[in-house]
Amino acid sequence: MGLSTVLRDARRIVIKVGSSLVTDEGRGLDEAAIGEWCRQMAQLVAGVHGQPGREVIMVSSGAIAEGMKRLGWRTRPHEIHALQAAAAVGQMGLAQMYETKLRENGLCSAQVLLTHADLADRERYLNARSTLLTLLQHGVLPVINENDTVVNDEIKFGDNDTLGALVANLVEADALVILTDQKGLYSADPRRDPNATFIHEARAGDPALVATAGGAGSS
Repeated sequence: MGLSTVLRDARRIVIKVGSSLVTDEGRGLDEAAIGEWCRQMAQLVAGVHGQPGREVIMVSSGAIAEGMKRLGWRTRPHEIHALQAAAAVGQMGLAQMYETKLRENGLCSAQVLLTHADLADRERYLNARSTLLTLLQHGVLPVINENDTVVNDEIKFGDNDTLGALVANLVEADALVILTDQKGLYSADPRRDPNATFIHEARAGDPALVATAGGAGSS
């Protein structure tokens, strides 16, 4: 089954967006960009071009960057408690922005904060799954982020790409779409390696994919 067919037939979709896009390269929440994604997600939920409506879940970064802006911090702190404080402040703005923009497009939204422990423990895993499925049944679009206010480096997901993949598995989604400031997946970082080639299609589990993996693309 080709990629276009998978996306065309997907009924339940998880969409992940990174900090660089949500926060306009770290300069605070990008209202115009978030508003446009919310408009597109509302179209997916309603159904467009003869396609039936989809169930959509959003996994969004950006809380720490928004918290830093609100606190007047120009550089990202290294202390875990300072990062957690920034996340706590920024999460308010992130949730408010999504709630406002989704409501403008006729969608009800919910904020769900998850930790690694929520998905490692069977009972909490099932509770999280039931909550998300119930929200979808009621036409609510969940906006998910890692609960940075209570986790430390040892128990973090690593980044929201990982969280998005775990959420897609949690709700048995048909597709996970990762929005990024790059065209797509490359054999190396195209900003640093002029010989990097674009990977149009690949299969999960391919050892070659592991060899291309690198660190975070932005701070």
